[in-house]
Amino acid sequence: MVDTVMISDALEEFVLQEYGSDAEAIMAYLPSFPIKPNEIKAVMINEVVADRPKEDFYSAAQSPYYMQTTSALFQKAGVAVGGMQDILDMGVYVTSALKLPKPASGVDTADIRRYVSLLKKELALFSALKAVMLMGDVARKAVNIISKGETGKNALPAVSTYKLRHSEIWYEEVRLFPAYIMTGKNLAIEKSKMEMSAEELAKMLAFISR
Repeated sequence: MVDTVMISDALEEFVLQEYGSDAEAIMAYLPSFPIKPNEIKAVMINEVVADRPKEDFYSAAQSPYYMQTTSALFQKAGVAVGGMQDILDMGVYVTSALKLPKPASGVDTADIRRYVSLLKKELALFSALKAVMLMGDVARKAVNIISKGETGKNALPAVSTYKLRHSEIWYEEVRLFPAYIMTGKNLAIEKSKMEMSAEELAKMLAFISR
């Protein structure tokens, strides 16, 4: 029988130590129900958490905003999902690079660096990880920061996502799938990017099912 963990419990001590007065707000976005970490084979890294926890991926609300766009992406990839539990049951965990809502001034490298250590701790919970899907530039930068700290070099080259889509990119034993943002209002006007992300998602799901 596979052990279950509460992601919020597993990361709470670290969050409290590292993020001080922001710790409570960060914890509100972390999954607070049991997850089987040894069954997670892929992680999708979104850009930033929703404006409010009740709109985020793991909200208990009915049809939170982030799940609406995520469900649509899976549907375009040929997989119907009714909620986050269906995605977890496929061995896929979803998280965000930025653990608090985006600053009004936009995102800079310092904002990404602030949460990289927490993202790294989160990824380390999944011992069977085979793939990481990078949903946009912020996710790419976050993984490159992790890689640069571990190996001295970036995991992904500084070229457009479009040019990387047909390459096999690996970070140690994990395959990286660069794609585009999976949440936000821009998805309505950037339909071609959503189509390409759906194609990458389908490839990633096929890869982890081997």
